[in-house]
Amino acid sequence: MAHPGTLLLIMAVAVLAPLLAHAAGRWIRVPLVIFEIALGIAVGPDVLGWAHTDTVIDTLSRLGLAMLIFLAGYEIDFTAVGGTVLRRAAGAWLAALALGLGAAATLAPRDAAVVIGTALTSTALGTVLPILRDSGDLRGRFGTVMLAFGAVGEFGPIIAMALLLSGRAPAQAAVLLVAFAVVTALAVVWAARPRPPWFSRVVAETLHSSAQFAVRWVMLLLVSMLALAAAFGLDTLLGAFAAGVLTRLVLAGAAPGDSAEILGKVEAMGFGFLVPVFFVVTGIEFDLRALLDGGRELLLLPLFLLLFLVVRGGPVYLLAPRDLGRADRGALTLYCATCLPLVVAITTIGRGEGVIGSGEAAALVGAAMLSVLIFPLSALRLRAGRSTAGAEDEAW
Repeated sequence: MAHPGTLLLIMAVAVLAPLLAHAAGRWIRVPLVIFEIALGIAVGPDVLGWAHTDTVIDTLSRLGLAMLIFLAGYEIDFTAVGGTVLRRAAGAWLAALALGLGAAATLAPRDAAVVIGTALTSTALGTVLPILRDSGDLRGRFGTVMLAFGAVGEFGPIIAMALLLSGRAPAQAAVLLVAFAVVTALAVVWAARPRPPWFSRVVAETLHSSAQFAVRWVMLLLVSMLALAAAFGLDTLLGAFAAGVLTRLVLAGAAPGDSAEILGKVEAMGFGFLVPVFFVVTGIEFDLRALLDGGRELLLLPLFLLLFLVVRGGPVYLLAPRDLGRADRGALTLYCATCLPLVVAITTIGRGEGVIGSGEAAALVGAAMLSVLIFPLSALRLRAGRSTAGAEDEAW
């Protein structure tokens, strides 16, 4: 059953959320996503009952998640990230996966443990990026390391989902994953080649016209990678992330000013429409009643929050580059333990396959929401304290 007023309500919430975030910023810095999800819960079925999702809303929400992962993939500049940092990031994630599966095995049966353990290893790079960008922490050595660890924290769970949560035998899933990787590698080789002169010319000539060739090209690339992942039977988030990486290589052939403007237009579509829809719908579909009605589920919420920090954050702190100071390592740990989008995606798959209950899923998503509220704020304070201490030392 369609609910035509829901989209209007979602967009009203999307407009209200940044106003509330701006007003709250006078006292405390609260990530925008918290207001989007909280307002979604408020207008959803379990509170006011004003908003109800349908096929159209669910489709827009999935597109919003894909756009979020796409923009996260675009932010990764592999030329700026050294191989040593990537190896450390990969090692930290693999250690987190082992810890996560082990911890989850003590809490749930095997299939549910795979869902929970995989969710514990994720990093919400797409959610953290706006915070890093606004605070200026995205630039410099810390930003480069954070992008590497965060990228692995998003890419790793997507790979794990493809292997462990696809419903196929691991060997068959691995073959399909390798085939997708080969095709993607060929696309990377193509994207890295110099663009012909006509490409840059058409991009420049249509940048401010109704043709918008570059934006249409980016959208074609995104949809193509989503379709390719779907054709291989893999999660479309894998295609979205790969499309972001490819888009950075393709736009490298455009003039620097044009490339930044193209990205700005794509971000406007993403953060201005699709991404807020995803987060508000996440709130609308949040099973608050199942969480509050179940004693065990409510107890699991703080436990999951602690596990996000220990399972994902612990290996990050231990394997972070040695040139980072203690405050930076702590901030990196907190940022990497921040999670939400992939937790929502993983729990949705788990619920769809009937291996995880709505109460456990709500506890995981609720803990992930708390991580978005608590961990980045703590990381910002650590970084601010580091900067203040450095300034005082310099003055002395």
